[in-house]
Amino acid sequence: MNKDSLRELKGIGEKTEKLFERVGVSSLNQLLHYYPREYDSFEKAVPPGRVRINEKNAVYGTITKAPSISGGGSKAVTILNLEDETGKLQIIWFHMPFLRSTLKRGSRFVFRGKVTLKNQRPVMEHPEIYSMASYEEMQGNLLPIYGLTAGLTNKTVCKAMKQLLDRKNLGADFLPFELRQRLGLAELNFALQTIHFPSGENALLEARKRLVFDEFFLFMLALASMKEQTVRTENHFPAKAVWKTEEVIENLPYSLTRGQVQVWNELENDLKGTALMNRLIQGDVGSGKTILAFLAMIMMWENGYQSALMVPTEVLANQHYEALLQLLQENDLTAVQPVLLKGSCTAKEKREINEKIASGETGMVIGTHALIQQSVQYRNLGLVITDEQHRFGVRQRTLLAEKGAPPNVLVMSATPIPRTLAIILYGDLDISVLDELPARRKPIKNCVVNTSYRPNAYRFMLKEIQAGHQIYVICPMVEPNEEIACENVLEYTEILKNQFPKEVSIAPLHGRMKAAEKDAVMKAFADNQVQILVSTTVVEVGVNVPNATVMMIENAERFGLAQLHQLRGRVGRGDAQSYCIFMQGDSRKEAAERLEILNHSNDGFQIAEEDLKLRGPGDLFGVRQSGLAGFQLADVYRDSLVLKQAAEAAKDLLHMDPELSLPQNRELKNALRDYLDRQEKALSL
Repeated sequence: MNKDSLRELKGIGEKTEKLFERVGVSSLNQLLHYYPREYDSFEKAVPPGRVRINEKNAVYGTITKAPSISGGGSKAVTILNLEDETGKLQIIWFHMPFLRSTLKRGSRFVFRGKVTLKNQRPVMEHPEIYSMASYEEMQGNLLPIYGLTAGLTNKTVCKAMKQLLDRKNLGADFLPFELRQRLGLAELNFALQTIHFPSGENALLEARKRLVFDEFFLFMLALASMKEQTVRTENHFPAKAVWKTEEVIENLPYSLTRGQVQVWNELENDLKGTALMNRLIQGDVGSGKTILAFLAMIMMWENGYQSALMVPTEVLANQHYEALLQLLQENDLTAVQPVLLKGSCTAKEKREINEKIASGETGMVIGTHALIQQSVQYRNLGLVITDEQHRFGVRQRTLLAEKGAPPNVLVMSATPIPRTLAIILYGDLDISVLDELPARRKPIKNCVVNTSYRPNAYRFMLKEIQAGHQIYVICPMVEPNEEIACENVLEYTEILKNQFPKEVSIAPLHGRMKAAEKDAVMKAFADNQVQILVSTTVVEVGVNVPNATVMMIENAERFGLAQLHQLRGRVGRGDAQSYCIFMQGDSRKEAAERLEILNHSNDGFQIAEEDLKLRGPGDLFGVRQSGLAGFQLADVYRDSLVLKQAAEAAKDLLHMDPELSLPQNRELKNALRDYLDRQEKALSL
């Protein structure tokens, strides 16, 4: 089904097909796995005085007075005042004067829509209208809400999905029957049908558990395959400890923390060892991982080997390259002649850089995924350092091995994962932890506020800009969604342009932009040509801007605590005091309690542990981590028990059938091959 066109579905022509492509769906298989962002739950209706502000509510009431209409024609505004002993609610419709004949005195209805405060009064605009009986039938239903783009409606996605799901067979179930039965996992077709159109919360939980298990299970099998290739592999690039690294450490304008010293000793011992290094350095943003990577590269150079550092964005590659150049110049290591290899390099530049790499003229290479393209031939690549976003798949490691002996591998991660889960997720790697920030870093000051604080926040942001600093504003969505009431990057950018003086440069950033566009915006922000960057979570691994002192996160309740902490780590990287404002978009007590944990702690690992305790498998409408290990549904915090279950199941299965050659594992072997191919393709994009 992978190659099947969306045009096979009725109602999808060239225009709609392009809209689907904008949200990353270009085949029927991708559509099948385009899971809902959340579900619209038809909750029990409440009286007017018990609404939740800034949330969708269903409100019942008896009309005691006919609605009033002001204006006429296209400017008509219909206003209904709903009132009982609990309180008042004003309901407004635009361009719908005909409703007056429907909303007759004495009739009872349920009105469903978002309630906001206007002039300190609760107001609901353009709600859906239900009779009491029809709403009672809807109560308890879960309707899927998908990520959208301008022109693509939720109704269009639902219609296409229903057509696809109506097909008799969505694919063979690759999990062996015995395994499904033993673990109580749903059948695959049921899970796919139900995740999109659940019959109820229990069915949805069952479907989600199966699909989450699949994501973890395939990941663990791929990890085992990777581990098989690296465990006990001989280190073909054994290095000796060198005095130069000690000189570099002495020349630094700061002292390494105790944690950095310990981890550096671990790296040094690995590189001196007879077995290949496969190590993860796990530490908060700003904990000092990069200098350790540079020290390892210097040690390899002094031993006559090349090293490569791969990062997720060109802007970050530029920053690391400039920092490495400066470090080498300050320590009389200019003979290294490091090179910067990016996708945006011209053909001539790539050719010249490749010649330097192949000849050994350069000892250090920094770049994006361009580093592992087939055209790049290394002379003696002894060390590869990667970001967690670019963990090598089996194919990539094989590709490097074909260019010579497999290199030592160092993975750096800023995602604070509890050690018990990290051991499972990074089972092929030895783990080092940096759990303290450098002494020169000032702790970030935090506050959790509701939306009424926005005017104060804007004034504070302007004050920081006037002092020469910069601001991040994070929104959970790229653009408006007809079904999801939360802030989005495109509209928020325009709102801020109207709030701040014209001389304040404000720019949007999001994942749907082309790589060159994203890099241009991030570079402008790094160069202080942009003072306010309005972004989605793509800035998690984006760029180092020490001049940024404020981060405001809108709808903070929609993110996981660990992800919020990682976002917060984008500020506080310079000498100035930095601040993080968590803007709570709803009034739920549970959301406020979660966010208060961030208000009182800057320790990423403590926060991760708290996140693990707070989240449960029934948290269907809550938050999830994004992007970790490429999971679509799975969340290592919420689904930690399923992760452990999948890891154990993968271990048992491979013990019985290491090659997946038994008949009952044939479909699983095919699924694993497809999974590895998808991972490779995702890495090459």
